[in-house]
Amino acid sequence: MNRILKSISYIFHPLLMPLLGVVFYFSKTPRFIPEPLMKAKLFSVTILTVILPILLFYLLKTINKVQSIHLESVHERRIPLIINSFIILLILIRVLPIDEITELYFFFIGILISTITCFVLAIVKFKASIHMIASAGFFMFAVALAIHFKININGTIALMCIILGAIATSRLHLKAHSPIELLVGFFVGLLPQLILLNYWM
Repeated sequence: MNRILKSISYIFHPLLMPLLGVVFYFSKTPRFIPEPLMKAKLFSVTILTVILPILLFYLLKTINKVQSIHLESVHERRIPLIINSFIILLILIRVLPIDEITELYFFFIGILISTITCFVLAIVKFKASIHMIASAGFFMFAVALAIHFKININGTIALMCIILGAIATSRLHLKAHSPIELLVGFFVGLLPQLILLNYWM
């Protein structure tokens, strides 16, 4: 059981959630999007949200700024969160500008707000769960897309709820977070996506 719960933290790592949101959008949107454009966006988002952060993590680990990919202490979260904020800004400016794919633009605006909020919490020495922030943001975006495009994804939503519960259980079992840190993380991830619905739905 310990191995299963530990693996959940890796399988649903926060680095993967932005890419998952983009994949989910392209798989559900009824709009025609040329395949070369889709592939270009997916490639760019993969490089910037997965590959680049991993490379930067190993750089930070080499210079003893971080110890674990889960950023277990409040102090070691600050630099990665600042770097991630700049990466998200780069995506918003160069990869997903507002006039191309509006839904994804506001999805990443929500991610940026959540990241900055998490950084502010780290400054005041509160360790909100980044796992819950990322997964809750993706969950809210997926639900919003289902309503926006009028598609039935009840099975997917039910599965996402189970996954959210599994992630929270995993983080508690590993003693990575307290219940309040998980709850705060959930709302830090969900609320920006919910508020931004006013701008694209």
